Amino acid sequence: MSTFDTIAAKIIEEQELVIGPLARSEAQKVTGLQFSSNHDVILQNGDPKAVVDRLVAQYERLFGKASQEVCKEAASSIIASMPRSDVPASLLA
Repeated sequence: MSTFDTIAAKIIEEQELVIGPLARSEAQKVTGLQFSSNHDVILQNGDPKAVVDRLVAQYERLFGKASQEVCKEAASSIIASMPRSDVPASLLA
């Protein structure tokens, strides 16, 4: 699992705590994000930063800024060790 796969999985997991199964349904609508047969998150096709940004935007469209903050908090421990240039724009403070 790549760092970006882990970020996306953590975001989805935290969103599930807030909005339940709808979080996974919304994630499935994001271009470039797939779920494996054992339900692992896999980013495919293109820039992984852009896929994470689309995932955050999908939740924000439905639930507003509070949802974006949940995403930032979910990924905070992972992005703390990443170079700022590698962090998806939607997760920057």
